[in-house]
Amino acid sequence: MTSATHARRIPDRALGPRRPRSAVPAMTLGAIWAGAAGVLALWWRDTASVVGAGGWLTDAGRITGLLAGYACAVLVVLMARIPLLDHSVGTDRLARWHAMGGRYTISLVLAHTLLIIWGYSLTAHAGAVDQTTTLLRAYPDMLKATAAFLLLVGTGIVSARAARRRMRYETWHYLHFATYLAVFLAFFHQLSNGADFVANRPAQAAWYTVYLGVAALTGWYRFLVPVRRALRHRLRVAGLRYEAPGIVSVHLSGERLDELGARPGQFFRWRFLAPGLWWTANPYSLSAPPLDHHLRITVKGAGGHSAALARLRPGTRVWAEGPYGSFTAARSASRKVLLLAGGVGITPLRALFETLPGEVTLIYRARRPEDFALRAELDAIAAARRAVVHYIVDEPAGYSSPLTARALSRLVPDLAAHEVYLCGPPGMTAAATRALRGAGVPRRHIHHESFEF
Repeated sequence: MTSATHARRIPDRALGPRRPRSAVPAMTLGAIWAGAAGVLALWWRDTASVVGAGGWLTDAGRITGLLAGYACAVLVVLMARIPLLDHSVGTDRLARWHAMGGRYTISLVLAHTLLIIWGYSLTAHAGAVDQTTTLLRAYPDMLKATAAFLLLVGTGIVSARAARRRMRYETWHYLHFATYLAVFLAFFHQLSNGADFVANRPAQAAWYTVYLGVAALTGWYRFLVPVRRALRHRLRVAGLRYEAPGIVSVHLSGERLDELGARPGQFFRWRFLAPGLWWTANPYSLSAPPLDHHLRITVKGAGGHSAALARLRPGTRVWAEGPYGSFTAARSASRKVLLLAGGVGITPLRALFETLPGEVTLIYRARRPEDFALRAELDAIAAARRAVVHYIVDEPAGYSSPLTARALSRLVPDLAAHEVYLCGPPGMTAAATRALRGAGVPRRHIHHESFEF
């Protein structure tokens, strides 16, 4: 089944100015690489010469150790939920950088450990086991370093994709906090044993500044800000509304919610203080533009946490961490926009559909006609802003439309000139991305934010 609503669009000036694209992502990567270059410069400055195989191995261990220590600080700050980074780079992109950096960091830690033991063994003409025992017994803070090593490697193992699939998100999330302890333990080992720090006060001061700064940012944005906002805004469940089979909207009321600075397309991590729900915070997008005293999310009961939201009682206290994400109007640099939703992925796009400037087209795909959530609202928005909506179902098969470049181009004239906001199940978003690329849409014009952290 395919249907559409057509009309004249709202003038751009009525919806506000278009923001230029942010330079923060490129600047962030530049700062990370500049820091890595500074770490290498520290080693170069303190190394007069390298002699023999033992010296080469030991210095390679020094380099990998310095880079691993620096990388640990970078990994923590990437996930510190700093608004400037989160709203400009995007939560999902930061998570991908963090995951990729984590693999490199574990590799650096392993290389540092093996190279130092091997290099010291050659220099001292001792066996690897004897040299390891000597390092543990004779060098300060080595037991702390060993504990940090085991914690980092263990975290890397449980973060591997095969292991992640076998455990609940909440379990993995809390196990991941072990990295904070690992970084704390490794810090002392770096200063007490690192040849680049032992007699170098400026280097020690710089390392303290980096680590204390990262600790301050993490403590403030990940822990203190959520508590402060929970006490200030006093969010509660105001009511529930069933939108489609298995899909429910949760309406929330609170005080001074405009101070949160939430924008359409963003999400919060919601912690509902109800039995079985209080210990975990799950990400759900706003499904309507935020108001001064009202927020709304729309959730499909696909798992234990989301299904339990349908049983919430009015008055239940809520802690909301956020807003997070860069899936907002700030990403768009074109006056032509396509919103492409699959299933409950309509939630952030519904809010954007009401507020995005320019000529907006919405394509909403669902399995069956009864699975379309918020359809009455979408039709009302389309009529008010004179937009175009296409509803496409998979069943019955006679009314389905393939997710291909040709099919999308028939629905959206001049598709290649559109900015595209895409949200839906992973398989659908992958197929849609291939179709859009095949239709000539540049990759930088396809915007997608995933909660698969």
